[in-house]
Amino acid sequence: MVDKKQEKYGNAFNATFTGIMDLFRKHEPAGTLKLTDRFDGKTVLIDGASSGLGFAVAVEVARRGAKVIMACRSGIPGKGEEVKRRTGSGDIHMFPVDFSDISSIHRLVADIRGQFGKIDILICNAGLVPKKSRKTPQGIEEMFMVNYLSKFIFVNLLFKENCFRYTGSGHPRIIFVSSETHRNPREFDWDSFGVYKEYGINKSIELYGTYKLLLTTFAVELSRRLNKVELTCSVFALCPGPINSNIGREAPKIFLPLLKLIFVLFFKSPSKAAIPVIYLAASPDLENKPFDYLFLMSRKEPDEKALNPENGQKLWEMSEDLVKSISP
Repeated sequence: MVDKKQEKYGNAFNATFTGIMDLFRKHEPAGTLKLTDRFDGKTVLIDGASSGLGFAVAVEVARRGAKVIMACRSGIPGKGEEVKRRTGSGDIHMFPVDFSDISSIHRLVADIRGQFGKIDILICNAGLVPKKSRKTPQGIEEMFMVNYLSKFIFVNLLFKENCFRYTGSGHPRIIFVSSETHRNPREFDWDSFGVYKEYGINKSIELYGTYKLLLTTFAVELSRRLNKVELTCSVFALCPGPINSNIGREAPKIFLPLLKLIFVLFFKSPSKAAIPVIYLAASPDLENKPFDYLFLMSRKEPDEKALNPENGQKLWEMSEDLVKSISP
């Protein structure tokens, strides 16, 4: 029998309908983003920042006084110039990165380390929903790589290269843009972890939830490892809700007009969806928290599978082994 939780996000129609219904439900806010929540003197790195939620976050972070690093696959330098025009900030920097390619991630970390030395806040936002499976330069599946494994590689490289700033004015923060679809898988499919398989658009929606479960589990385990003795780095994750963005750009062309209409009528604008991301990154309410998960602006517990320490340890170990096997 199919669990109702699995039915909610099992295909494109159900996922869209569930997202719309979530917006109309009452949610108790975890806190309030204030005008005084700023980033003055801080360096904020945002990936997937050339469009949608990532671009909206970059704009708001710049407005609140940060030095902004935009890591993008496209839109260089135009999107950075647009952030400057919208905010009046001249402290906007763009770096190219392809999160489907391990070599590109290594180059990004080297560039950031060489030019900036340290960052204060990392916002991991890049993701995609392809219409079919594609292989990366290292021969693994692209959505698995971009939506999960690249985050594992990227974050661990930043720590290895000592890229996070530790000062008396607060701990570094890492924010992962996840999704409530992480609750959809019944269990971890460890046997297929990292294994390339062919699929089409319907399977793509299902796998999106699978990879968001991996990402959320990684976030929990990362916080567990970093803050074992005392708080050293806050790790947060969130589902920003359904967003009127271009994440569905690879949907079948026959459905694109309908999807665009639904997105415009019912989904949140990227600027509104950015509010909980900015709250997690800037609010002093979270200064001493090792971990938190928000759905929209409401606090929730992640799925129990993501919270299980055994799953977290197994995911970490399997990710390490996979990275070693595919690294150039």
